[in-house]
Amino acid sequence: MRFIILAFAGLAACTEIPPDPPTNQPVEDTTSCGGGPDSNLVGQPVDVLAAMTFPGPVRVIHPGMLITQEYNIKRLNLDVNAKGIITRAWCG
Repeated sequence: MRFIILAFAGLAACTEIPPDPPTNQPVEDTTSCGGGPDSNLVGQPVDVLAAMTFPGPVRVIHPGMLITQEYNIKRLNLDVNAKGIITRAWCG
């Protein structure tokens, strides 16, 4: 009986503690990545970006696209829906 209790106690000590949720969530204020005036991009077709220049890097994110999770406060991210319409602009 003692062996069984010690075995379960040993297994309980091996459980992992879940990590804290990430603190680098996207910043909705797009002024830090040069997108302040570009907040009017939401609702526009993605084709309008071809004629524009931006002060920093821009990442266009299409549905189902894999993206890296490194945080860059200077990067403007643009979420695009399946119809090619920009749905959100955020820094990160």
